[in-house]
Amino acid sequence: MRFQNTLRFNIENMILPVIAYGDPVLKKKAEEIDENYPNLKELIDNMFETMYASNGVGIAAPQIGRSIRLFVIDASAVAEGEDGDPSCEDFKRVFINPIIFEESGTEWSCEEGCLSIPRIREDVKRKPKLKIEYYDENWDLYEEELEGFAARVVQHEYDHIEGILFTDRINPLRKQLLKGKLRDIQKGNISADYRMKFYKG
Repeated sequence: MRFQNTLRFNIENMILPVIAYGDPVLKKKAEEIDENYPNLKELIDNMFETMYASNGVGIAAPQIGRSIRLFVIDASAVAEGEDGDPSCEDFKRVFINPIIFEESGTEWSCEEGCLSIPRIREDVKRKPKLKIEYYDENWDLYEEELEGFAARVVQHEYDHIEGILFTDRINPLRKQLLKGKLRDIQKGNISADYRMKFYKG
């Protein structure tokens, strides 16, 4: 998920290219991993740096070409300022093998973007509260209740490991109107201010 004002870090050797719309890895349901997954700490560190370099608040492993059930979030910047969302204060997490087992409340609409789909932002309806179980980077198990924008960011990234993009959740007419832009992204005819990798299959 993308946010406009996140701090940028410049550790080039840790920044990975973001997989662009059209790559089949973004439409696959990702697989669980265990504690023996190779170079997991390095991968998590690289995902955070890639996210920061792309001005994102979250990134999922399929977005860097790994079809595994892992995503990272740092939405702390969303809590800042008069219009900040307090649900995001100090909201930096690693989610390994997460399971959302409950969503509740009346659906609300909010504009979303995605690092894999640059320069497109659309309103998406989601429920405002959720309960999630996940392992962190130390393989400690957590159960957490989230709401507001924090819940939305988690739902967005969770969709990625389920093979769902935010464009799959928008109004069908709006998606039809975006076909040309999505086709351009798929073909690599897009300028992004971060590294991207386009599918050549």
